[in-house]
Amino acid sequence: MAVLSVIIPAYNEERTVEGILDKVFSVILINNIEIEVLVVNDFSTDRTEEIVLNYQHKYKDRKINYFKHSKNKGKGAALHTGIKHANGDYIIVQDADLEYDPEEYNVLLRPIVNGFADVVYGSRFVGGEAHRILFFWHTMGNKFLTFFSNMFTNLNLTDMETCYKMFSADFIKPLRLKEKRFGFEPEVTAKVSRIPKVRIYEVGISYYGRTYEEGKKINWKDGFRAIYCILKYNIFK
Repeated sequence: MAVLSVIIPAYNEERTVEGILDKVFSVILINNIEIEVLVVNDFSTDRTEEIVLNYQHKYKDRKINYFKHSKNKGKGAALHTGIKHANGDYIIVQDADLEYDPEEYNVLLRPIVNGFADVVYGSRFVGGEAHRILFFWHTMGNKFLTFFSNMFTNLNLTDMETCYKMFSADFIKPLRLKEKRFGFEPEVTAKVSRIPKVRIYEVGISYYGRTYEEGKKINWKDGFRAIYCILKYNIFK
């Protein structure tokens, strides 16, 4: 039976990590696909570890693998750990907050399961799903980075920076990924785009964004790093 590996990087997410685990395991996937969750604790200093371990003990019938970094390394590093240990046929990134809805896994799975796609991006900027109205310049930054990335990859993505990226495991596991923070997004996009005959699709998803007061972590410095990564992994590959 096919398995979807859900990688959850977590850094100080005590307020939301149990809720996202509940949401993930409430999803019924198409084609009887099973769910495997990999929580990667990036050296949280709050109760994230306690909550996840209690959840793992409480629900022994659910596939939850827990990993912990010995120091804070960044979201990208947490994803590297998750990808390395994922056992599923398909792999998706799921932030530990509640900005993205696991009920939409099937929307991303369908093009892969039906034999059309190898990689599917969930775009916050297309489709008619719910989107929280937040920061103008943050949105413009995302669109600029996507446009800039597209110039080099020759893709026509609308949301390169999206968290929801689903991969057939055979396409993501062989990649040698290096970026340890939010540079993961442009790096993986650049490297996936160069895989011979890869089929990349995009679907519309909803987005329930957080403010910085609510725990959002990405900032303008990460935007400049993304520009650097777009150049590094496309021009200087």
